[in-house]
Amino acid sequence: MLRRVRTVGSWLVHLYTASSAVFGLWAVRAVFAHDYRLAILLMLVTLAIDATDGALARALDVRGRLPWFDGRRLDDICDYFTYVLVPACFMTEAGLLPHPAWAALPVLASAYGFSRADAKTEDHFFLGFPSYWNVVAIYLFLLQVPPGMGLAITLVLSSAVFVPLRYVYPSRTRVLRPLTVTVLSLWVVGFFWLAMRPNPDPLWLRLSLAGPLYYVGLSLILNLPRLRRAN
Repeated sequence: MLRRVRTVGSWLVHLYTASSAVFGLWAVRAVFAHDYRLAILLMLVTLAIDATDGALARALDVRGRLPWFDGRRLDDICDYFTYVLVPACFMTEAGLLPHPAWAALPVLASAYGFSRADAKTEDHFFLGFPSYWNVVAIYLFLLQVPPGMGLAITLVLSSAVFVPLRYVYPSRTRVLRPLTVTVLSLWVVGFFWLAMRPNPDPLWLRLSLAGPLYYVGLSLILNLPRLRRAN
């Protein structure tokens, strides 16, 4: 009986992961209805699901109970949709880029990034910019970044997908993991609160960039020993 309960629990974890694609589809509908606040809410929901489903899967030993079902592949499918395609639709429809065709940059760059066999390293880092286009799109929208600057940011981050720097995997990279989880959890809560306000204070929005800056800064610092050895 206990074994059956755990098997059902494992399937529920996979269903939880897959639900992010449903919320992503809902977000696409909201984008094309120009209900951008709803689209942002739904993108944040998919972000929260992705941040928690891995811990649930490991806690229930989902891979050991359903070894023939590839949860990582399911996760990658959902992530490419919700982290790349949905925000690309958002950026084009909300006028965050000078021309919709520029959205091909993150779509193609991230297709490469997701397809790399070493996209996630054995010691739990992401290799290359890990396609957080949902966060990028939301900030571009809330901060009312001009399309030209939005394109410059998109160009830099699309190029960063191909640069083999290692980025922290927040829930799994061992170095400073408790601090990283705490900082980014607080950032998610604060960012969610700001994003849902009708007219968020631009000052608080800029201050909230401390979360992403911590993430990028820690990732770059952890790359330094490796870069020194390469030289």
